[in-house]
Amino acid sequence: MTQDVLLALAAFAFATSITPGPNNLMLMASGANFGFLRTLPHMLGVASGFVAMTVLVGLGLMQAFEAAPWLYDLLRAAGAAYMLWLAWRIAHAAPPQEGEAPRGRPMTFLAACAFQWVNVKAWAMAVTAIALYAPDRTLPSLALVAAVFGAVNLPSVGLWAVLGVQMRRVLTRPSRLRAFNRGMAALLVVSLWPMLVQGLAQGLAPGPG
Repeated sequence: MTQDVLLALAAFAFATSITPGPNNLMLMASGANFGFLRTLPHMLGVASGFVAMTVLVGLGLMQAFEAAPWLYDLLRAAGAAYMLWLAWRIAHAAPPQEGEAPRGRPMTFLAACAFQWVNVKAWAMAVTAIALYAPDRTLPSLALVAAVFGAVNLPSVGLWAVLGVQMRRVLTRPSRLRAFNRGMAALLVVSLWPMLVQGLAQGLAPGPG
C-alpha cells in the first residue's frame, strides 16, 4: 500500500469514526453518567471489537452474507432490537440523588466488542474499507486496514466520551441528566433510520422476472 493510499485510508477511518453513530452516542452518554475512567473499557471494546470484526469479515464472513442474504437481514433485525433496548435503558436511567454515585453500570469491554456485530454503521464501515483498501482480502492487507482503524478509532471515539465528561458540569441537577439521557436515547433511535430505510428499499425491490 502506497503512502497516498495509506493516508486516504487514515482519512476514511477518521471521518467514519468521528461522525455520530450508535457507538459515539452511547460513549457520550456513558461519559456523562459514569465519567471517563469507568467508560474506558467501553471505549477499548469499541476499538478492539471493530478491529476483529474487520479482519473476520474480510476473511470470509462477507462471502457468507453474499451467499445467504437472509443472514444479514436477521443480523439487522437483531441489531435494531438490541439498540432499541439500549435506548430504553438510557432513557430510563435513574439519575443519582445528591451525593450519590450514578446508578447502573457502563458497558463492559466484552459487551462493547460484541455490540459491533449488531451495529449497522460498523458493518458499513468494515465492508466499505475492505472493498476500497483490501480488495484482495488477504490477511496482510486486512491486518493493515484493521491496524489503521484501530489507531484512528480509539482516539476518535474517546473524544465523544470526553465530551460527555465535560457535559457533566452542566448536568448537575437530576432533571438535566434525565433530559440528557432521554435526548441520547432519542438520537440512538434516530440512528436506526438508515438501517430501516435500507431494509424497506430491499423489501420493495422487484424480484427477478
